[in-house]
Amino acid sequence: MTDENRITELLADFPVRVVIPVAWGDMDAMGHVNNTTYFRYFETARISCFGELGLGAIESSGGVGPILHSASCRFRIPLTYPDTVTVGARIGEVGEDRFEMLYRAVSHQHGAVAADGTSLIVTFSYETGTKAPVSEALNQRLQELRGR
Repeated sequence: MTDENRITELLADFPVRVVIPVAWGDMDAMGHVNNTTYFRYFETARISCFGELGLGAIESSGGVGPILHSASCRFRIPLTYPDTVTVGARIGEVGEDRFEMLYRAVSHQHGAVAADGTSLIVTFSYETGTKAPVSEALNQRLQELRGR
């Protein structure tokens, strides 16, 4: 199996994918990519996914938009320079005022999963400063992306 096929296989359940080169400056004193950098990789995939969903910084209806509630990461193998990662994102569970996003970072050099992550996104009214329900239109887009 070629490296490209292996990466595709590892990201089969992740419809949104971004390719990110590992930068020399991503590494820490221990000689591998610093743990905080994985969260930036996930952020890049999240913002790409928001684009697929038609979400800008604030949704046009009533000043409601996404806000990051929490994030976690399960580190599997260390990344080092030079490498490239493909980071996949997908929608998990959808609730009344939130949705889960799942991430996977795959190393091209190793042909293996470097990290898996999750985040909880809350729909937030920037006008009132409180949680807001997931709109019917957003829920439909989330379900469509989830079903790919």
